[in-house]
Amino acid sequence: MQKLSELTIDTDDPTILMALIKAHRPLAELKGVVKSIPNQQILLSTLTLQEAKDSSEIENINTSQDELYKHTLRSDLSNLATKEVANYNRALQVGYQAVKEHGLLTLNTILKIQENLENNRAGFRKQLGTVLKNEQTGKIIYTPPEPQQVPELMADLEQIINQQPPQKDPLVKKN
Repeated sequence: MQKLSELTIDTDDPTILMALIKAHRPLAELKGVVKSIPNQQILLSTLTLQEAKDSSEIENINTSQDELYKHTLRSDLSNLATKEVANYNRALQVGYQAVKEHGLLTLNTILKIQENLENNRAGFRKQLGTVLKNEQTGKIIYTPPEPQQVPELMADLEQIINQQPPQKDPLVKKN
């Protein structure tokens, strides 16, 4: 499997440049609005909870905002789906705090996020992953890396994420 650091991206491509312009506007607006909020943690907590809920729906793990807020008061009464989304939310918060504190996203932080997400210390995958295929054609869409490749690929990802000096645009890493 090819490492991310070996990929080349033409960041001067007009399509990419237009996408960057489109992405920067709302990010700048959000940054301005956030500065006017006295307790920014309230916004962050709400956004991570919404992200956890919405992302979990992709995997058919469904709960409501009400159930998630109830979970914060009485987690012992929550159903399995709500607990999974709450774990996802906690994992996002752990990752955010670690990056905010250290300024880096390290493999140890990624493993801590995974630990909170899955409620165990399994570490990197040690079993073969599931090949994704198009149900109609049978064409393979994605083949996960072999388990023994995962640590090396994750180390490559860590280098790319924390690459110094910063690239021309923080939304795109350019070789």
